[in-house]
Amino acid sequence: MNRTELKDAAGIGTTTLSKLGKDQYVSMEVLVKICDTLDCNIGDIVDYIKEEKSD
Repeated sequence: MNRTELKDAAGIGTTTLSKLGKDQYVSMEVLVKICDTLDCNIGDIVDYIKEEKSD
């Protein structure tokens, strides 16, 4: 499935798709839609990387 097919199947907009491609914030609602579409767990599509703080 390519990005456009995912966008259409999940019912998300082009702006949201663009944000995903740029590693920008998207809502949990969007992530749930993607998980439902792909029949997967949130951990399969999301990684948390802690940012190091500079003092």
